[in-house]
Amino acid sequence: MRNGRLILLFSLALTSLLVVFAMNPIGQDPAYHDFADQRQFLGVPNFANVGSNVPFLLIGFFGLRLCFRRPTAGARLSWIVMFLSVALVAIGSAYYHWNPSNNTLFFDRLPMTTGFMGLAVAVASEHMDQKIEIFALPLALAVGVGSLFWWVLFDDLRFYGWIQFFSLAAVAVILALFPAAYSHRYYLAVGLGLYVFAKFAEAYDVAIFAATGNAFSGHTLKHLLAAAAVFSIYLMLRNRRQLPR
Repeated sequence: MRNGRLILLFSLALTSLLVVFAMNPIGQDPAYHDFADQRQFLGVPNFANVGSNVPFLLIGFFGLRLCFRRPTAGARLSWIVMFLSVALVAIGSAYYHWNPSNNTLFFDRLPMTTGFMGLAVAVASEHMDQKIEIFALPLALAVGVGSLFWWVLFDDLRFYGWIQFFSLAAVAVILALFPAAYSHRYYLAVGLGLYVFAKFAEAYDVAIFAATGNAFSGHTLKHLLAAAAVFSIYLMLRNRRQLPR
């Protein structure tokens, strides 16, 4: 049964990758940088979208502190990569939103990608075999970063989009098919749900800004929901205990 689950997971990876590359190349839309809330405050352009990255920095810091205080807790190296990436998202995203462009967007997407890879490898190794973390983590990071350079070199977001989709889809499939190694695993499902809502908020940036009377935009809400998703994972790691196999 375990081999069947592994085959299903790898089949999902291969099939989804083939479907994505059967599509036409997807270039970066210049209108992507035209966010609804462009208000300046205290000399900071796009203040709400810049400032709403602070939660990532805090959660990344506390997540790293947790990982170093519990050196034997699960896929430690992958969780460190994820929380370090979350902290760097605060810097990269703030830098991008200060001056939105394709060039600055790279530094927003880079830590996001390494964070997704760290999460996927951590969940996979803890549910399948913790020994795979040693070779799976550097491989996943190389593939993730490679997807960004594919975008830069060919103006094609298909590979990057697949990386983000499959890393989260793989977590959902693993949660559904593999037995838990640790308690409080439901926090992962909560985190995935919050991130789905974050993507909806991002898609309805202008509509949410208008619906709230220009109080806050969908993209600012996206940052807060995504930070809440990571905080859910932090709570899981802080409270969980190992379960008997």
